[in-house]
Amino acid sequence: MEKSTKKIFSTIKSYFIITVGLLCYVLAWSVFIIPNNMVGGGVTGIAAIIQYCTGFEVSYSFFIINGLLLLIALKVLGKGFGAKTVYAIFVTSLMFKVVPTIISDSFINEIAVENGKLLCTIFGGALSGFGVSLTFSQGGSSGGTDIIALMINKYRSISPGKILVIIDMIIIASSLIIPSDGNWGHRLATVIYGYVMAGVFSFTVDVFISGNKQSVQIFIFSKKYAEIADKITHEAKRGVTVMNGQGWYSKEDGKLLMVVVRKNESNGILRLVKEIDNTAFVSVGSVMGVYGKGFDQIKK
Repeated sequence: MEKSTKKIFSTIKSYFIITVGLLCYVLAWSVFIIPNNMVGGGVTGIAAIIQYCTGFEVSYSFFIINGLLLLIALKVLGKGFGAKTVYAIFVTSLMFKVVPTIISDSFINEIAVENGKLLCTIFGGALSGFGVSLTFSQGGSSGGTDIIALMINKYRSISPGKILVIIDMIIIASSLIIPSDGNWGHRLATVIYGYVMAGVFSFTVDVFISGNKQSVQIFIFSKKYAEIADKITHEAKRGVTVMNGQGWYSKEDGKLLMVVVRKNESNGILRLVKEIDNTAFVSVGSVMGVYGKGFDQIKK
C-alpha cells in the first residue's frame, strides 16, 4: 500500500514538473518570440513560420505535426515516453491557444517588444530551454524535434542540445521564405536572431540535462587512505579504487585513492576527505563519459 502511494505521488509530481516546464516554454514563445515576428527552432518554429505566412494559428500546426512525429516515437522510445509526450502535446497546444489571450498586449510590449529583439532572443531562448529541460528531466518531451533528439540520444552518446541545434539551424534558415515587407537584410537579421536564440536554447538544455550527468575523477593522496576510503564507501555510497604509488621527491611509498562520481557529488567527497585529513593532496578532473553500474550505460 505504501509503495503504491509513493508511486502515485511520484507520478503526480512528475506530471506537475512537466506542466511547469511546458508553461515556461509557451511563455517564451508567446511573450518574447512570436510578438517580435522571430523564428526559433523545433516544431514550434515551423508552426510560427506557417502562422506568419498563412495566419494558421501555432496551436493547430503544433498539434498536427507533433501527432505525426509521436506515432514514430511510440515504437522507438516506448509507451511510457509516449504517455507523457501525448500529455505534453495536448497541454502545449492548449496553452498556445489560451496563454496569448490571457497576457495583455501592453504587458508584452513593455517586457519584450520595447526592449529590443536581441534581449528577447536571449530571454526567449533561455526560458524555452529551461522549460524543455524540466520536461526532459521527467522522461517526457514538449514534442517535435525534442522527440527526434531523444530518439537519437537513445542510441548515440550525443547531447540533446547539440542534436536540437543542428535541426534548428535548418528550420531557422527556412524563415527566409517568409513573405515580408522588409528587404533581404531584414530577413537575414531574423535568421541571425534565430541562430542566437538556438544557441542560448541549446546551452540551457545542456546545462540542465547533460550538466547534471557530468562526472569527475578524483585522486586522493593521504596517509589516512584507509579511513577515507571507508568513509566514502559507507557514507557517499561510491566505489573506491586503491592503487600503489610513490612520491618521487620523498621516495616514500604510499597509497593512491581513485573515485569517480557525478559532478554534483564532488563537493560531498571533498568534505569527507577534509574531515579526516585536511592536509590530503586531492586532484579533481572532468571526464568525458563514465559507463557502468551507477553511471551511464553504453549505447549500441
